[in-house]
Amino acid sequence: MPDRRASPRLLALALVLSVAACSSPTTAPPPVFAQPSGTAAASGAPSATPSASAVASPSASPVVRAAPKNALAVGVRTLKFTRGDRPLPTTVWYPATGKAGGSPRKDAQAAAGRFPVVLFSHGLHGLPAYYQQITTRLAAAGFVVAAPAYPFTNHDANPFKQTDMANQPADGSAVLTSLLKLDGKAGDRLAGHLDGAHIGVAGHSAGGFTSAGMLANSRDTRVDAAIVISGGSMGAFRGSRTPVLFVHGDADGVVGYKLGRDAYNATSWPRAFLTLLGGDHGTFLGPGKTGFDQTIKTMTDFLRWALWGDAAAKGRLSADGTRAGVAKFEAKL
Repeated sequence: MPDRRASPRLLALALVLSVAACSSPTTAPPPVFAQPSGTAAASGAPSATPSASAVASPSASPVVRAAPKNALAVGVRTLKFTRGDRPLPTTVWYPATGKAGGSPRKDAQAAAGRFPVVLFSHGLHGLPAYYQQITTRLAAAGFVVAAPAYPFTNHDANPFKQTDMANQPADGSAVLTSLLKLDGKAGDRLAGHLDGAHIGVAGHSAGGFTSAGMLANSRDTRVDAAIVISGGSMGAFRGSRTPVLFVHGDADGVVGYKLGRDAYNATSWPRAFLTLLGGDHGTFLGPGKTGFDQTIKTMTDFLRWALWGDAAAKGRLSADGTRAGVAKFEAKL
């Protein structure tokens, strides 16, 4: 499989300086991330530069939209997407019919209604399954969450190529395009349930950089909100003003806290920053770990506000992300 080349700036971003193990959010083998060089801080908002794969949404928003008041059951399925000769197997968690709680049900019937879509990107040596404690909670809150396994950076990749991270923003856009086509596919369990007019991206470590990259040189104009966890920018943000939430431990020894702060401080877009006090690269992503509750509550309410228009969720953000000795929240939204 050929190694597609990105711009020198993006390749420099993915250049390996060192390989350091990071805390795994689950009991699965821990993803790792090598601190990139050439990290460019996000800046203001010049005119939009859509990516090649950014296309119009196939589905219109309903006239009346309201975020679910209660948690929903969750279904899960695996889809085989590609971008050219790049395989992008994607796990999708979605609101389902039935009683909330318990494990996601394979191929369950989707719940009634249209739901915003969130693309979730894993870190180096990661897999979508490593983050299901995040993705399932987001699905239960009213989002369809699609998590691809990137071809050269996932845990099972052979060969493994860290520099291929530069190609992942375009991969993410391709996954969104393929997923949204299912909204109009007769007989598909997601048909009529995807709100393609409200799309978010989120990711951890290399996946955080991937998410930021979808707002930068590989700008996907469909993206309405982004969450960057233990990551930083992948070039200057472009296009329309898009809310961005940064989540970072201030003791991160893999991707330095300063990289996240620099990206936050350099953009004039609506933005928020959740600091995990004493937090490392990802332990706080594990249920029961210090900072997990603050992280998942802040992420969920940020997306409920940005993608559902839930004003009450926005009002909860400060309380969500604030706990003495554990986490602090700041925002300019």
